[in-house]
Amino acid sequence: MKTKRLISKFKSDECGAMLVFWGVSFAVILGIVALSFDMGRIAVTRTELQSFADSVALASAGELDGRADAITRATAAAANMISDNKTYGSGNATLQGAADYTLTFLSSLPASDTSAITAVTNDPAEARYVRVTTTPSTVNLTFAAAFSALMGVPGPDNQAGASAVAGFTQFACDVTPLMFCIPNSSFNADNNIGDMVRLRAGGNGAAWGPGDFGFLDPNNVKVDQSGPCAGLSGVQLDACLLGAIDVITQCFDQRGVDMEPGQKVGIEDAIFNIRFDIYKSTQQGKKNDPDYAPAPNVIKGIVPQGGGTCIGQNEQISPDTVGMPRDDCFGSGSCARFGDGNWSGGRVTYVNTNYAGTDPHPGATTRYQYYKAEIAAAGTGDILSGLAETGRPQCSSNQSADPDRRVVIAAGIDCAANSIKGSATNVPVKEFVKIFLTEPVGDDGTSPPTLDIWGEVIGSAGGQGAGGSGGVFKDVVQLYR
Repeated sequence: MKTKRLISKFKSDECGAMLVFWGVSFAVILGIVALSFDMGRIAVTRTELQSFADSVALASAGELDGRADAITRATAAAANMISDNKTYGSGNATLQGAADYTLTFLSSLPASDTSAITAVTNDPAEARYVRVTTTPSTVNLTFAAAFSALMGVPGPDNQAGASAVAGFTQFACDVTPLMFCIPNSSFNADNNIGDMVRLRAGGNGAAWGPGDFGFLDPNNVKVDQSGPCAGLSGVQLDACLLGAIDVITQCFDQRGVDMEPGQKVGIEDAIFNIRFDIYKSTQQGKKNDPDYAPAPNVIKGIVPQGGGTCIGQNEQISPDTVGMPRDDCFGSGSCARFGDGNWSGGRVTYVNTNYAGTDPHPGATTRYQYYKAEIAAAGTGDILSGLAETGRPQCSSNQSADPDRRVVIAAGIDCAANSIKGSATNVPVKEFVKIFLTEPVGDDGTSPPTLDIWGEVIGSAGGQGAGGSGGVFKDVVQLYR
């Protein structure tokens, strides 16, 4: 009986039952903790690879400027500029070089992030985006593998990888809306500093040739509404966009601009020549407007006919001053649109006429350098003394403090490669070029007139420039996916 009671009591005794539940639960908890340890290592590896992919994509995309060697430079930038590390995962812990990623260049991206990317290109002119896909890395599972075997459930995905898409765009903001056809596809402004260019208004319907110029934004959608051109229309708007000083235009995308020929009704030399203190025709009323102030150096070799301070509809050659000379080859007829930078003969004439034969600025090698040296040497006084021109504005009551008032930034376009004829849309810009205006713009008297712009290349606009009173260039490199 006693034995039966002990057995019955043992069967009904619940003491220690929780130990069984704790034992089972503890095993499960330890398994989850172990699993989370391995899952954490996978997550860390994926994060490290994503950071690496983002950095490689941004470095590579920063070289996609549309030039012939863009893809070559983008590939080199990805391989040489970016180095990172991964803590876990198979392979070398150092992430660097083509073995750790694949580059795919793209001309466009679909509108939706969920759509497949298919616009693959190997054309550097078309490559606007780059996709980076990292080489997959295997994270060894220790605890998770044991837990998976014990519980009879599939283990976690231990393959880590990442991808990123980045793109590059350059914007030119607050620049004079001009364009011109470069002489050839290899043209580079920085390699042609000091060379003279003769830009002539391109005609409607005719094929564009080297040296022809025209205008950007024919629909005037890029007008900066915070500047002096806001609210204007027609010829007055054109005059403002080509002649005013401050915040003229919004931003132009280097990848594609809209353009029209330079022979345009209402566009005349007077619109350009306010920079030289010449106010005539439609611009006569602008001479006291500070938004249309002339440059601080306006030596030009012409003076008002019959005396006075303002050049009106009639002008005459100065009796004792000359303007900046052209390259000698234009005088000899050996060049037509693009010079070679040799103006030594014209320089002698300039010095003999304006400075009685003694060159005050022998260290200035380009006309632009000479022009700025004249401004610096004069201080607040006249540039020329005792001559028909003082070098300072006489007609306008205003004077720009910025020497680059006589500098325009024009979009250099490879017209031959793009087969441009007449107006065109979405045309890529090869390079934005800074041009120093060496003399007033002239026209041939027809309607619309054929205008000639004479200037000297002073370099690529690069990341900064001078449009109205100072353009702004923005290189935008960003991640898209």
